[in-house]
Amino acid sequence: MIDPDGALHGRRIVVGVSGGIAAYKAVYLVRRLLEAGADVRVVMTRGAERFVGAQTFSAITGTPAVTSLFGPDLISPHTELARWADALVVAPATANIIAKVANGVSDDALAATVLAFDGPVVLAPAMHSEMWDQASTQRNVELLREDGRTLVGPIEGALAGGDVGEGRMVEPEEIVGAAAGVFDNSLSGLTVLITAGGTREPIDPVRYLGNRSSGKMGHALAFAAARRGARVALVTTSPLEAPTGAEVVRVETAEEMAEAAWSRAGDIDVAVLAAAVADFRPTASADAKLARADGPPDVHLEETPNVLAGLVERLGDEATVVGFAAETGSLDRARHKASSYGVDLLVANDVAKDGSGFGTDTNQVTVFMPDGSAEELPLMEKSEVAAAIWERVVALRNAPG
Repeated sequence: MIDPDGALHGRRIVVGVSGGIAAYKAVYLVRRLLEAGADVRVVMTRGAERFVGAQTFSAITGTPAVTSLFGPDLISPHTELARWADALVVAPATANIIAKVANGVSDDALAATVLAFDGPVVLAPAMHSEMWDQASTQRNVELLREDGRTLVGPIEGALAGGDVGEGRMVEPEEIVGAAAGVFDNSLSGLTVLITAGGTREPIDPVRYLGNRSSGKMGHALAFAAARRGARVALVTTSPLEAPTGAEVVRVETAEEMAEAAWSRAGDIDVAVLAAAVADFRPTASADAKLARADGPPDVHLEETPNVLAGLVERLGDEATVVGFAAETGSLDRARHKASSYGVDLLVANDVAKDGSGFGTDTNQVTVFMPDGSAEELPLMEKSEVAAAIWERVVALRNAPG
């Protein structure tokens, strides 16, 4: 097995193919990544197309290979690939592409994609020995390592033109192993339940009571958990994209969310309840749209199920539970919830603050412990907040006792 821990399952990998004779091995590399459970897309240089046709990669992956920064299909192919990917693998990595990546040159689709990407990059060098041994190439390799890039190979072996020496690309299985090794697998083997979005409680078939939650925070948590190797069950009201391989349960009301979450209690290792659940709902929902001509209706409210409290009650002592609280102004209520709801962590934010409200791409949260202690995190992208939360969950689960 080239990925025995399943680190690549559900991962989004962009394979960059540059113009060397070893480009033919990239076809097998893509196949092996797919077999490991990864979702793969390919970006090629013009030189690579001299060795392997783009259609070959398109047929294997089911997605057209990107060969140019300009074309009718994608408005900005390099940034779209960079946002989509969990990791980039450049194989073969010629002396030319190594120089470009090391020095920030972005004059083709592959180099521009690497420059636009802020995640892990694996490069598998492949070139003649004389090129590999050049001082300029070695300087570029050192720059790549200083930048945190992962290099695998080259090795000594047969080269183009019948030559033998150091510069041969390592075999695809080793590249797959290197790709698996760049991921944080701290949640591997765990089943994670995440709730996301704002529930909607119907008044009539058209109108509802709800809130402004977009689901961005919950979906960011789901992606971050999947990247760390977790099995993800996402119960969400949001139409946002979900991680590949996740179990996605689309719901609308608090009742539906409670049923979906509670029914999975026996299988959960970690629950993160990031949804903004309505506290109240109409006691009855009209079967037909209420007419303005009939005047304002009398809407009587009742409490909705408390999804968090109900889940805590159903979970065993081994499960880790993270609650969320959206507040305005003081976070005192969140501190009280942290000590009274039976959670391991309570994440609170003031939605009235700039950049921390519903629908934003950023969030500024305070993490409360049951003993009342708190850690205030800075304003960050929601993906960064998600990573910070999972780091604290892993630390809790690994703590003695």
